[in-house]
Order: sequence, then C-alpha cells, then structure tokens
Amino acid sequence: MKTAVIIGAGPAGLTAAYELLTKTDIIPVIIENDNQVGGLSKTINYKGNKIDIGGHRFFSKSKKVIDWWLHFLPLDPTWHENKINLRYQNKNAGYAPEKKGPAIDDKLMLVRKRKSRIFYNRKFFDYPLRLSGNTISNLGLIRMCHIGFSYLYAKLFPEKPEHSLEHYFKNHFGNELYQTFFKDYTEKVWGVPCNKLPASWGQQRVKDLNISKVIIHAVKSLFTGNKSIDQSGTDTSLIEQFLYPQYGPGQMWETVAEEIIKLGGTIFLNTRVSSLYGDGKDKIVSLETKNNETGEIKNIKGDYFFSTIPVKELVANCHQLPIPDPVRQVASSLEYRDFLIVGLLASGLSLKDKNNTPVTDNWIYIQDKNVKAGRLQFFHNWSPFMVNHPGDSWIGVEYFCNATDSFWQLEDPSIISLVIKEMETLGILNASLVKDALVVRVQKAYPSYFGGYENFEIVRRYVDTIENLFLIGRNGMHRYNNSDHSMLTAMAAVDNIIAGNTNKTNIWDINTEEEYHEENKS
Repeated sequence: MKTAVIIGAGPAGLTAAYELLTKTDIIPVIIENDNQVGGLSKTINYKGNKIDIGGHRFFSKSKKVIDWWLHFLPLDPTWHENKINLRYQNKNAGYAPEKKGPAIDDKLMLVRKRKSRIFYNRKFFDYPLRLSGNTISNLGLIRMCHIGFSYLYAKLFPEKPEHSLEHYFKNHFGNELYQTFFKDYTEKVWGVPCNKLPASWGQQRVKDLNISKVIIHAVKSLFTGNKSIDQSGTDTSLIEQFLYPQYGPGQMWETVAEEIIKLGGTIFLNTRVSSLYGDGKDKIVSLETKNNETGEIKNIKGDYFFSTIPVKELVANCHQLPIPDPVRQVASSLEYRDFLIVGLLASGLSLKDKNNTPVTDNWIYIQDKNVKAGRLQFFHNWSPFMVNHPGDSWIGVEYFCNATDSFWQLEDPSIISLVIKEMETLGILNASLVKDALVVRVQKAYPSYFGGYENFEIVRRYVDTIENLFLIGRNGMHRYNNSDHSMLTAMAAVDNIIAGNTNKTNIWDINTEEEYHEENKS
C-alpha cells in the first residue's frame, strides 16, 4: 500500500488527504507543526470567544469547492427564509446555549450578508467604493470632481508598461483614488512602497475590477440583489453574501480532519518537519520529524510528498538532491509578511452606525496612516456563535508587520495597551468597556511579491522536476491564494497522481488562468 506524506494540515493539506482517501488507495500521513488543524484558516477558542485569523469568507466560483464544503457542513436549513435564524434569535442577536435542543445540529454552514467598509477621516465609505450620495457627501463635490477627472485621464493616458503596483492602481482607478484609498493601506500591509511591488500582485488580487464595474453593480443592486449561494457572475469584491461555518472557519477543517482519521489517515500535531531526503536524483524518499513537546524524532517514508510550508523553508531542508545553487539562492531570498491580531472583548463599542445603531460589518479597513492598525474584524457579526456571551462585542484588530519589528517583539500587555489606545483614538471603543484581550502572532502569513519573487520561476522549474513532490496551497506555492484556490491546487495534484500525469502546469495555472478569474460564470 502506498503512502502520501503531507506537510501541513491547512485547507490544502487536508483537502489533499481527503481526496486521496476517497479516490485512491493511497494512505495520507499529515505532519502539522501547530497544536490544531486549519493553518491560517483555524479558529482560536479563547474562553468560548472564537477568533477567525484574517477573516475567511467561504465563497468560490468553483461549484466543486462549494459542494465539497457543503458535504461536511450542510446549509443552515433556515437560510432561505430571509430572517434571523431562530436558533440564536434574541434581542442581542446572540445565542443562548441552554436553549439548544437535541434536534439542533451544530455542524452547519450559515449564509451571511457581506458588509465591509472603509473607515477614512472618521467616516464610513462603502468597500468597494460606490458612486453614492454617501461617498459624495463624505469626500465633497470638489474632490469627487478631481477623482472623476483623474480616472478619465488614466483611461485616456495610461502608464505603460505597468512595471509596478503603483502603475497598476493608477491605470485602473486614477491617481486621486490611488492616493486616497489604495496607497497608504497597501503600503501598511506590505511594508514597502507600492512602486516596489510588481503589477502582478494587482493583476491577481484585483483582477478585472474597475470603476465602471463598480458603478454597474451599484445600479443593478438598486433593483435586484444576487441571492445565489455561488454569487455567479459577480466579482469577489462585489459579492453580497457568503457561506460561513457556524463556529468559524476552523470548524470546517476540524470536521474534515475527523473524517480523515475515520477513513484511515493519520495526523501528527505539534510535529515539525526538520529534513527531507531525496534519492540523489529526482524523488523524495523520506522526511524527518521532531515532536515539539517530547523531542521525539521520527523518519517517515513515503511514495508521494505534498508540501504546504513556505518554499524558503522547504528548499532549505531538502537534502540528498542535486539542487542547483541558483535555486537555493532564490528560495532563500523569498520574503514574507507576518500578521498579528489582537482580540478585544468589550461590553460595547463607541463606534456606531446611522441612527446610533450597532455596526454590522464583517470587517472595516482602517485608512489612517497615523495608526498601525490596518483592519478591524467584528467576530460577533461573522457569526453570533463566535462570542460566548450574547451582547458582548468581540473584535479583532489586525496588524501587518514583520517578526523583527519592535511592535511584534513587545510583551503582550504592552501590545494590548497600545491597541486599546489606538481604538480610543479612532473612536472605536472606550478602554473602560474592555473586558479581556488576547494577542495572536502568525509568522509568514503572506508570501511577498518582492525580494526574490521576481526570480521565483527558477525555483518552480526545478521543483517541478522532483517527480513525487507537489507544492500546493498559499505558502507551498508562494502565491497569495484564497482558501478555495488552495483546495483546488490539492485536488489537481491528486488528479494528476490518479492520471499518472507528471506535468504540474495545471496546478500552477489555478488562480491565474481565466477559468479561475472573478468573472467566471461556470
């Protein structure tokens, strides 16, 4: 019986394992460095309050992926009734656990309305921006005219070729909008100027979204909304609703992991891959692991190997393979952006919406270069089941930084104190209402599109020659994939094994070819 060793128990790794178990006779063995599955899509449970790292809307243009999700977490049966689910309906839109009856299934996928906005100059703007009375009022007629003329100028006289992300944004949105809503936030996320980032980043993440499409969508939404599960024909940035596991994204991957074990797969948690060993030619034959708690070292042999760990780490740990020096040099020069999120539990928020009502956003982008915070998540709005006590406000304040930054290296109490001060400065909350807080650090959350990335093709060409090694997922491919794209890379890799296909181009084509683009209606 053949074995597949999978490094990483995130969406890509777990998808690969399940696909192998249900479509082949290959037995997967998963190695996970963390103490829980899910990778960047895990859910952290802090005293019954759940943190979604980075925010994960379950949305995909792929019917295969949607069906896969719903196989594990079926739709909430009341979603189509267009009313608050009676299972957690009360005046606080919270959930009373004591009311849960035996007939209630906790493993459900909710349908949630999408709402995210930009918080700029202490005012709310729709995200993506809309040509609305609110936008005109907030910016002022003179500035709106500047934006309009700037956009028209960009369309008539685009900067070609697009060497940088700055060129890309200016050509698509005009210089005025770029300076107002894109430049500072993007540079806060990546820590480098936009003119140092390649245009390919925008081509992948923003794709064909432009002002005209935003306007067309805004006009259409005045008359009808897209209530379909797959939001077919709608750009990702414009979707009106999405799927979301009742207890956060980690619930999906914990459920998948349980099924993998039932089907005969193995998952080693708290275990790090320290080395991979080749046959001296073009195959991996085994890897060495070390248990983070006990220090136990194991050597695990396999017929196939899947990697979702950072490419930089993978190549550095490969031995007994004829890896050319240029490949090692490029891999070692790849860069990443780290991520820190602070959960703040409060009895209420100072930030209010119109008519002094609670904000209902999933997240808010903070457009203010005077604060370090980049984005706010409202966990209680993702799902009412994410907060332990109905009525509490449970928010996540996100910071994009490097592990070498002084902010990252501060003690947790100092970070929490600084974060609360920033939230007070922005008018988000009052320090006296904060009941508890938690700091979560995530290294290498975002593979960067600068540094050695411009020569990444050198690494890819070599790694593709290692016949039984498959790079999948975000860090595994050093590509800013969404969860569904990561899953599709895993599915494609398994399909290749089944078909005996050694050409891995179809895996790399995911999230770059037209069939994966936002406008795909199939």
